[in-house]
Amino acid sequence: MLLLRSHRSPCRLPFLPAIHRITMSSSSSPSTTPASSAAADYHCRTKHSLTAGYARGPGRLDWANQPNPFLRFSPSSVIPLPNPPPIVSSVHYPALFHSPPPPLQPLSLDSLSDLLFHALALSAWKSAGGSTWSLRVNPSSGNLHPTEAHVLFEHPEEPRRLVVSHYAPRDHLLEIRTTGSAGNRSALLPPPATAVLALSSIFWREAWKYGERALRYCNHDVGHALAAVAVAAATLGWDARLLDGLSDQDLGRLVGVEKGCPAPPEGMPDNVVMSRGKAPWVERHHPDCAVLLFPVGSEPEVDYARISDALRGFDVLEWAGKANRLSKDHVVWDVIYRTAEAVKKHHPEPGEQFSVNPWRKSSELSEGLYKEHTLQEVVRQRRSAVDMDGTHVMSKEQFYQMLLHCLPSGEVGLGGGRQGPQSALPFRVLPWDAEVHAALFVHRVSGLPRGLYFLVRNEEHFDTLRHAMRQDFEWARPEGCPDGLPLYRLLKGDCERLAMQISCLQDIASHGCFSLGMIARFEAVLRDKGEWMYPRLFWETGQVLYLEAHAVGISATGIGCYFDDAVHEVLGLKDLEFQSLYHFTVGAPVLDKRIMSLPAYPGPGIDA
Repeated sequence: MLLLRSHRSPCRLPFLPAIHRITMSSSSSPSTTPASSAAADYHCRTKHSLTAGYARGPGRLDWANQPNPFLRFSPSSVIPLPNPPPIVSSVHYPALFHSPPPPLQPLSLDSLSDLLFHALALSAWKSAGGSTWSLRVNPSSGNLHPTEAHVLFEHPEEPRRLVVSHYAPRDHLLEIRTTGSAGNRSALLPPPATAVLALSSIFWREAWKYGERALRYCNHDVGHALAAVAVAAATLGWDARLLDGLSDQDLGRLVGVEKGCPAPPEGMPDNVVMSRGKAPWVERHHPDCAVLLFPVGSEPEVDYARISDALRGFDVLEWAGKANRLSKDHVVWDVIYRTAEAVKKHHPEPGEQFSVNPWRKSSELSEGLYKEHTLQEVVRQRRSAVDMDGTHVMSKEQFYQMLLHCLPSGEVGLGGGRQGPQSALPFRVLPWDAEVHAALFVHRVSGLPRGLYFLVRNEEHFDTLRHAMRQDFEWARPEGCPDGLPLYRLLKGDCERLAMQISCLQDIASHGCFSLGMIARFEAVLRDKGEWMYPRLFWETGQVLYLEAHAVGISATGIGCYFDDAVHEVLGLKDLEFQSLYHFTVGAPVLDKRIMSLPAYPGPGIDA
């Protein structure tokens, strides 16, 4: 990622469109913000602008205060996990998407270890020039890893004992935060559920580098982690579904935000943009979400009121451990914490109930498009590319297959089904219909003309999208496009320079086979559903394209730095009806031979 420049440092390079039919105004202004929407206000405030400059950030990296990437609670008892876990079922990567799930594995320390090892564990250590740092299975913006995981389960070796634990990826173990009798098991783990996995974020880890824009990146990372958990769970015959009827307060009790963590401030001064100094409270973890794990094909009867009542009892439990200090000094970006407060979900929506969509496989074009890797190998070998060769050409069949795996509803068949409900891996972890689409810049795909394309992931939005975007777009079906893939060509032409320019002038956006911007239905979602949907829109942008790229033998990386309204102008989008949330690029990586790879476990025993 490009290191963000200081606030309003202008980028005055001329914007030279690569497709002659797209003309862009050099005086593009930020979108109008609805006055009553804290989420929209934050989103517009943290946009990067081609002419006005970058969102507020530190301007330089304060290496002396780089946050420790490993949160630990000490003293606490631990549950060592088998490392590596015994692989019960090696699943060929595409089989997980094209076939029924593997047989169900019972909850055990082996299966719990397997889940975490293939979703959230360390994947390697890297070393170069006297520096050593860790990588993880789940992607993270800037490799800063704000996401923490917590697991609630009935201890398989101590029946009738519920354990609330924090996952420590550096040592692949669980820290026991608190325990209780299994009297509330049926409320917290309604049969046949096996566990609850909760995620929380430490905003400071991203804010250290990215300033005000960090809240966006933290929620991208939650989406990556959710997808990683859903995929790893499926290899065990487990389904994963968001417990989205829990309130922020419920989630805080589940992960123990008030137990052993720095106390929050009594209040923040008005009109403070940022402040420096010792502010340990910014190291608090913010509760994000919880996922119920249960056997594929079942549907636990979840009662959110009973869960909430049971979680109130966590207040009086004895919690172990105090969080370690992550940095000596801090910078407080107040808008992050104000916005996080404003977008909390305070209660279930009227009539909101837990439900499970039917398991849908994804469409398969042909065999042989993927390398002979297991799913377990792909997730642990995944890396974020830092450069691409600018020459590799992907086959049209691989491109179409990748996009088929990006569809939320999987294979809908010929019976009038449409894309929208999230029923296919990994999106089935999310309970709402898809809200995020993809604008694709195709550079090097054999048999497919270069140009601008659009993938409609919820076909109920098609007419709205077409009306909102440039009226001279083609909306033509590409040659050989599968019937079940709602992909459209908007314009033919070389768009390499355009992709590079709108992605903060980063060559990696133009040197791959294709890049894309993820476009979310925005204003109507916040208005009709509530501002609590703001972080959830980012959760929908999870890791599937990372896995797809590695499974075909190339690489990928997310691009968090892009000129928001320049993207909208390319597409003809006005106001806040649709907004770009994330950019991504897929291609053949250029490897830096100066960097040495080391195994994840046992690691060097450092916090990096």
